[in-house]
Parts: sequence; C-alpha cells; structure tokens
Amino acid sequence: MHISHSGEDDNLKRLLSFSVAYIEAKCGEFDLSGKTNLDIRATELVFERTRYAYNDAVEYFDDNFQSDILGLSLDMVFALEEESDA
Repeated sequence: MHISHSGEDDNLKRLLSFSVAYIEAKCGEFDLSGKTNLDIRATELVFERTRYAYNDAVEYFDDNFQSDILGLSLDMVFALEEESDA
C-alpha cells in the first residue's frame, strides 16, 4: 500500500489494531516491535491481513495464509512450552 498522504492514517490505524487482535487471537501474544523470529513473523501477518482488509478482501486472508497462521501458532505454543520447562 503505497499511500503518500495522511488522509488514510486513522483508517489504517484502525485496520492495524483489528489485525493485531486477530493474529493474537489465532496465534498468541507477540511484540509488534520485537526482534525475535516469532515477533517478526506475527508482525508480517498483521501487515498482510491489514492489506487484505484495506482492499476489502479480508475474507480471503485465512485461506491464503492458513499455513503461515498454523505454523506460527504451533511455534508459539512450542516456545511457551520450552520457556516453562526451563
């Protein structure tokens, strides 16, 4: 989304917040500004879902990113288990 004006800022912030909530509900909590592999992958999914929502195609997001969502959610579960074992 190459937007060169600020007229869309409020809408984009709203869409981003919806996408963060959606990815956290599907995969688990993450840090948007985090540097871990899991944080980066989750943030990428947030941006992708926001792109779909912005273009009125959010209903296609799950199908197109199903393997990414599933992989991230499993990796997050495994990471939590490793933390609790340590």
